[in-house]
Amino acid sequence: MSRIGRKPIEVPSGVTIQPEANVVTVKGPKGTLQVPLPRGIRLEKQDGTFLAQMESEDQVALRGLVRAEVANAVEGVSKGFEKHLDIVGIGYRAEVSGKSVVLALGYSHPVDFPIPEGISVTVEKQTHLVIKGANARLVGQTAAKIRGLRPPDPYKNKGVRYTGERLKKKVGKAAAGAAKA
Repeated sequence: MSRIGRKPIEVPSGVTIQPEANVVTVKGPKGTLQVPLPRGIRLEKQDGTFLAQMESEDQVALRGLVRAEVANAVEGVSKGFEKHLDIVGIGYRAEVSGKSVVLALGYSHPVDFPIPEGISVTVEKQTHLVIKGANARLVGQTAAKIRGLRPPDPYKNKGVRYTGERLKKKVGKAAAGAAKA
């Protein structure tokens, strides 16, 4: 049984939820998000909160999914989401230029990454990126795409990584050969 689906969705002040037939619209100070509703799942208002209801017991997992998606939308339009990335390496840096981020990641050319609509990227000290937005999925996807441009190297630990990400550094060939001898 889904315990997530049974939890009520708290709605902070300044946020409105409008459930319709197959979509829920969540409006708040940080923007507007729409969450699709699968067939057989609906949102009902009870005592200032919203509950996800299902038509049959076969939709328990979908009820939990919809409840989590709507709760994330409520948090996104009220507080917002953010991810932090660090760029590690000599000569590695980033700068925001218009609607794109220009990254120098050790390639022979700068990498131009377009910023998606609804996302804001700020660069602090040329090596720290802050990605903010109302849509949790879009913030995470943007951070993952930027990290994927130069993932951390396991031998030198250079590249783009999440702030606080712990990496295991591998020993190189010379150190591995010396250890066996």
